[in-house]
Amino acid sequence: MPDEAAPLHVLLVEDDDGDALLVEEFLADSAAPITLDRVTTMADALGAPVTADCVLLDLNLPDAVGITGVTKVRRHAPGTAVVVLTGHNDEETGIAAVAAGAQDYLIKDQVDGLLLIKALRYAHERRRAEQVEQQLLEQQLLASENSRLERGLLPTPLLADPHLDLTTRYRPGRDGSLLGGDFYDAVELADGTVNVIIGDVCGHGPDEAALGVALRIAWRALVLAGLPSGEVLTMVERVLRHERIRSVFATVCMVTVAADRASLRMSLAGHPPPLLITGDDGELLPNDRLGVPLGVVDDARWEPLEVPLPPEWSLLLYTDGVFEGRVEEAVERLGHEEMAKLVLGIAGREPDHGKVLDELIATVEGLNRGPLDDDVALAMLTHRGGR
Repeated sequence: MPDEAAPLHVLLVEDDDGDALLVEEFLADSAAPITLDRVTTMADALGAPVTADCVLLDLNLPDAVGITGVTKVRRHAPGTAVVVLTGHNDEETGIAAVAAGAQDYLIKDQVDGLLLIKALRYAHERRRAEQVEQQLLEQQLLASENSRLERGLLPTPLLADPHLDLTTRYRPGRDGSLLGGDFYDAVELADGTVNVIIGDVCGHGPDEAALGVALRIAWRALVLAGLPSGEVLTMVERVLRHERIRSVFATVCMVTVAADRASLRMSLAGHPPPLLITGDDGELLPNDRLGVPLGVVDDARWEPLEVPLPPEWSLLLYTDGVFEGRVEEAVERLGHEEMAKLVLGIAGREPDHGKVLDELIATVEGLNRGPLDDDVALAMLTHRGGR
């Protein structure tokens, strides 16, 4: 039931002084807390933003006749309830007005004070309920969109080696409304080599997320097709240039682990280097061969770096959202070197890699005094020895 005690602001759009006086008397005789403003033309009603909770609209105005007036008010003030006043014995027009977006209609010669107040209050509550329902539908659609994008950005890795584990985490940025352009993937080929990628399309929103999906799928298709690793990034960049709607770039870290798990080849396109964890120790891999991001320079090339690996190791790939948060009240950002120290400290006492990544995110959010502005994607590939 509507709250009878809540004040209600009504805008009466009526050119007939007699009908307007009748409405004023009905409201004055009631104890309901209703304030009334009046204009005589549609032009006056649309001349300024409508602040009323409900518009009481005559359908026979000098400058708007029939449901045309309803359409104009709904377009001008879509969040405001509308109750129409029809002429004598003109119920069909009232029904048509409701079909055009009004919340209710009243026939002038059948109105009394109680009916008028009830219609106004119920129309206001009905419009509020419609808005809540619309917001719920929008949230459901957004959740569905997020789910589709998440499946594209954050896929199920294709790994067959029982000695390998891939632990991943994704955390949306501060608004949490939509996945950004962060993506990752991992594919093991028939010869035993394992390819891993993590990337970040600059910007936020559905366009960047869709582009991230396109890049990830293109990378997976190229790797599965057996394209030499040195040519994969060139082809992925070509996809970016053709698929992007505006001039955006993407940073990428691509790693190929040898079939014997004793070495890896790494290519960096404007992306921070992975963290190699060995036992209780670890280090960020060198970034002296850091190349430009994808989509920045024509005919760019990315020189790979060969890195030897011990029998057992973990490799953490990440996007910059995890280290770009502030450090408490300081203006400085955390930075990827300090982030690496945090990871090594957590991993030294926590054997569960999922908990390591969860604690890392919680720690950097704590240092930032709240959620991080940018999205965070983490992928930790672990080799437990053997082949």
